[in-house]
Amino acid sequence: MANSPSIEDNIFTRLMANKAFEMFVVTVIILSALVVGAKTYPIPPAALKVLAVLDWVITFIFLIEICIRFIAEPEKKKFFNKAWNVFDTLIVVVSLIPIENGEMALLGRLIRIFRVLRMVSIIPELRMLLNSLVKALPQLGYVMLLMFIIFYIYAAIGSTLFHDINPELWGDITIALLTLFRVMTFEDWTDVMYETMEVYKLSWIFYLTFIFFTAFAFLNMIIGIVVNVLEEEHSREREEAAEASGEPTMFDLQDQLREIQQQLMEMKQEKAQTTDALKSD
Repeated sequence: MANSPSIEDNIFTRLMANKAFEMFVVTVIILSALVVGAKTYPIPPAALKVLAVLDWVITFIFLIEICIRFIAEPEKKKFFNKAWNVFDTLIVVVSLIPIENGEMALLGRLIRIFRVLRMVSIIPELRMLLNSLVKALPQLGYVMLLMFIIFYIYAAIGSTLFHDINPELWGDITIALLTLFRVMTFEDWTDVMYETMEVYKLSWIFYLTFIFFTAFAFLNMIIGIVVNVLEEEHSREREEAAEASGEPTMFDLQDQLREIQQQLMEMKQEKAQTTDALKSD
């Protein structure tokens, strides 16, 4: 009897590690997304009832899956220390509240839309991508701030110079910011440029320099930061996997290399001392 909890934990742990179970949960999440999408079409009342029943079945499956994950967790107190566990539990609990016919029906539908995000918590690769993006936010913040400064300067210049040419695109600085965003995304930006070139022949310099700073320089900086953080996450996971399997990690190899270098230095010092002693004799 004393060993029964550990046996149950072992069963649920193996179930969580089972690829078939993972694919089943992913399939249910995809089915949940399809149900939400189907409700946006004009469908007969009978089909709506079927979708409502299917929605409750999906919610019940999610509830069972959360319980299995909780039981499989070796340290139950740390289960809710993980943000994704909190997110998944909150989504499932809110989905259990019968609010389809109440004033909160819209909120209930929106919560069910967010159930698609549970795929990120289920698939480790997607979770790694999102974690990398979150960790890159501090560095991206400075790049985005500098990009906004460039946007603001060019918007002020464009609003001042091109206001009379087309007030709908350059009427004030906020509209100019939207116009510049259109230019950065290359959405018919040449039409905007040729319109101002009819009055200011050299206005192409304004657009080309703006595109160089934003679309080329800053966006490539953002991509570089995200890729760098993603590579660091991959390296960290490889280190953790190697440590869990008992294989030497990169840190262990570095420590061993430092020890070898220290031993070589000591041997050189001993050899130098021996040489000096022989010369003195």
